Amino acid sequence: MKVAELARRAGVAPSAVRFYEETGVLPPAARLVNGYREFDATDLARLRLVVVLRRLGLAPVDAGRLAALCMERGRIDTDLAPMIAAQRAAIEGQRADLDRLYSELTDLELTIEAAGRARRTSKETAMSADPIRVLFVCTGNSARSQIAEALLKDFGASDFAVFSAGTAPQGVSPDTVRVLGEIGIDWSGAQAKSVTGFVGQPFDYVITVCDRARQTCPVFPGQHNSLHWGLDDPADVDGTDAEKLEAFRRTRTEVATRLRPFVELARRAKGIAPAPVSTGS
Repeated sequence: MKVAELARRAGVAPSAVRFYEETGVLPPAARLVNGYREFDATDLARLRLVVVLRRLGLAPVDAGRLAALCMERGRIDTDLAPMIAAQRAAIEGQRADLDRLYSELTDLELTIEAAGRARRTSKETAMSADPIRVLFVCTGNSARSQIAEALLKDFGASDFAVFSAGTAPQGVSPDTVRVLGEIGIDWSGAQAKSVTGFVGQPFDYVITVCDRARQTCPVFPGQHNSLHWGLDDPADVDGTDAEKLEAFRRTRTEVATRLRPFVELARRAKGIAPAPVSTGS
């Protein structure tokens, strides 16, 4: 293949091929009788490997050296394996961050839509002076819904009447109490509650915070907006005590990220003047 095709298939400019040849990163190509350079599949494989190594941050000469070793030995060089592992871990972390951001944006869109419905309902009915009633539901009412209840009570103050419950309630996790205590919220007296105890009560918003709860959550009568915020269960995380506690901190942060816009949107829908939100997270 000619240099233009080699460059195209490797995803670089022809000038890059010439640069790599001139600096010794690529070996000199064979020449045809007419003087044109001729490249083969081995040259393409080597160039592709060099391009990947350059993206990992290696200098051209180092990329060429490692590419040559890999090509000669037919396996990953021992110097290259840690770089690949580190890059793979970084990519996985970025992917997880993007997944969380996508989930947060989706939940924000749903929150805005729910607040819009609440505002239209408020215009059609007499505006009540009662606080905005919110029920958080998850499976065990041991972590996510408890954290959401605690944070909304803190963020929303007297503008909100907040409750939480579970479809299969368990005891409140000690890590839930711990991560809330870290931001000054005493949750030591909290108890897990069943959703059946809230059926028949009016709510402005019913928010499920796990998929299993959304599938089994009972229908709540009356006018309310149903929301679902997808949150991983921190109790499912395996690892050391420190790693498990960090998972609960992440959940606290993710809940706070969703609650901050919810508080102001729900207040506006209710006709309540905006108020400063607590800086706890």
